[in-house]
Amino acid sequence: MQPEFVTASVLTCPHCGFAKQETMPVDACQWYYECQQCHQLLRPKPGDCCAYCSYGSVPCPPVQLSGKKDRGCHD
Repeated sequence: MQPEFVTASVLTCPHCGFAKQETMPVDACQWYYECQQCHQLLRPKPGDCCAYCSYGSVPCPPVQLSGKKDRGCHD
């Protein structure tokens, strides 16, 4: 049985507030995300593994599967 996780997340830019739903990769980590409105490059906050964990409505699939925020894409 495959583990279940959510792949859709709404990323919200902390600079301009623009929000867009994106599909998270399940086999790679997305460390950077460019806001489509203000073009700021979003990087993970300290302690987060990726842009989705910092700015998304749902943490990335590896964090969802582990249940621990400190065990994400880098493990």
